[in-house]
Amino acid sequence: MAEPLVIVGKGMAATRLVDELSQRALGRYSVAVIGAEPRLAYNRVLLSPLLAGEIGAPEIELKPAAWWRARGVSTLYGRSVTGIDRVTKRVTLADGLTLPYGKLVLATGSRPLMPPVPGFELPGVATFRDVADVALFRTVAAAGARVVVIGGGLLGLEAAYGLAKIGGKVTVLHLADRLMERQLDREGASLLAAEIAARGIDIRLNCTAERFLGEERVEAVELTDGSAIPADLVVVAIGVRPRVELAVAAGLDVNRGVDVDDGLASSDPAIFAIGECAEHRGLVYGLVEPAYEQARVLAARLAGGRERYTGSLLATNLKVSGVRVFSAGSVEPGEDDEVLLLRDPVMAVYRKFVLRQGRLAGCVLVGDTTGALFYLGLIRSQQDVSPIRADLPFGEAYCVRQAA
Repeated sequence: MAEPLVIVGKGMAATRLVDELSQRALGRYSVAVIGAEPRLAYNRVLLSPLLAGEIGAPEIELKPAAWWRARGVSTLYGRSVTGIDRVTKRVTLADGLTLPYGKLVLATGSRPLMPPVPGFELPGVATFRDVADVALFRTVAAAGARVVVIGGGLLGLEAAYGLAKIGGKVTVLHLADRLMERQLDREGASLLAAEIAARGIDIRLNCTAERFLGEERVEAVELTDGSAIPADLVVVAIGVRPRVELAVAAGLDVNRGVDVDDGLASSDPAIFAIGECAEHRGLVYGLVEPAYEQARVLAARLAGGRERYTGSLLATNLKVSGVRVFSAGSVEPGEDDEVLLLRDPVMAVYRKFVLRQGRLAGCVLVGDTTGALFYLGLIRSQQDVSPIRADLPFGEAYCVRQAA
């Protein structure tokens, strides 16, 4: 008889886990996937192009309903889990239904942070997290509304781009002195800011919201210097916090995320965690690729393997507000590191490579991300790149040709 496997959360990590597991141990488990959103799992990375009208709603769907049925997966959507009983090994749903589990996987993701400033509860102050947010933004911004986006990280810039494309007059406020400071160096971020500004988006750095003003709904954002920016819509994108309430209530070890070992198991060996809710070796990853790597390792272990998850190399390879951006590894050089640069201001291209003892330690590509996966492979393998050093900035094809 198949062992009951319950997955709490139906996002990208959960979907990849089911996909990987079905390839390794189809029929070994009776799988139930539970998710609070009342729709099939979808790709959150594509919310910005969906908002911008570049793709349609069907294109963000991860797997059709028939795919889940073909794998014998029970999908309980629009229903949330309210409790975990580790003694009886059952989960309880909000409607009172209980399900048994032999193994339980938490893939609950994260929730957006809201700044602790007065007025955040006003109508018109929102976060950018799901399909429902896209519908709200389209209603407001399509009429040429004044929009303030709080946060100049990846999600904030994606929201700004989508809102501007559908007619919003967008201002981005960012606390740091450069955009995407976790992924980009100062020069790369400056080029990105110039390209975004050229698309009609106002960028304001070293800027903090003091309060949101309004009576019936938000009307303006007041800054720390006392000035105010009129706003019909405020989108907050300042980061996320892992959803760990279930784990905490169940008595699992939790730091920022659910503490997991190299097998993705929590402090209870029958309960696992992957994706944005998991913390491994002190790190919580907020990107898709680490979640996919965790899903692959966990699927292999659930299928009887002994694979170990040892952590992920942080890499970003996306189109940010219409500009290609790639970042991986150490983007700021150490004292003994060597830096190779390729700049083309006319073409708005910036390529930076950090070499450490003859090996590629990190790189930043803005405007032209050709060879991104090639560079990521070099960072992961840590092979000696001295023979191709002079050709490195020009991409894989050139390096291979010169090496030959």
